[in-house]
Amino acid sequence: MKYYPAFIDLHGREAVVVGGGNVAQRKVRALIKAGASVKVISPRITDSLVKLREKGLLKHVRRNYRKGDLRGAFIVIAGTSSALTNDRVAGEAPNLVNVIDVPSQGNFIVPSVVSRGKLTIAISTGGTSPAVSKAIRKEMEKLYGTEYDRYLRFLQLIRKKASARITDTKTRNAFLRSLASEELLAVLRNKGFRAASREITAALDKLL
Repeated sequence: MKYYPAFIDLHGREAVVVGGGNVAQRKVRALIKAGASVKVISPRITDSLVKLREKGLLKHVRRNYRKGDLRGAFIVIAGTSSALTNDRVAGEAPNLVNVIDVPSQGNFIVPSVVSRGKLTIAISTGGTSPAVSKAIRKEMEKLYGTEYDRYLRFLQLIRKKASARITDTKTRNAFLRSLASEELLAVLRNKGFRAASREITAALDKLL
């Protein structure tokens, strides 16, 4: 099966997680981090989920799944220990649904993710081998450290400054393209954020 890769804005959207175990817990945390309004349906939930509930970060429906529980949900995660329940959830979900143990039952899968602030790298094998996705993620984590978040935040400021002060369109566009050059990224990787930011600042000063 071929999947269409996308980053989805879940801020304020209703997310329903059916299941309250450790795997469901990881999904809940990711949904909360993405700004979703999370509801967990399960007779029991982990201690970690209890703490999130006490902080008001999720709503807990303390019972088994029932027909109609997914009404209004934008995104659904089926993560119970019952294959029958997961199948029901997949069949009744109105929009996006992921079945943790059997990805082919849903209509989207969750990739392995490398998160460095503003930089997010998603890795997927199309559900073929989550283990390979995880192995590649670990490699990527070594290649892309926290300096990339600092770099992207710095570029936000530089782009604003360049857009406001470089009046020639061709010159401005060339400068903005240079911020993603292989040479500059090599400086960032090999010499660090300070060296890369100094080069950018010097290049911009020459144009102003």
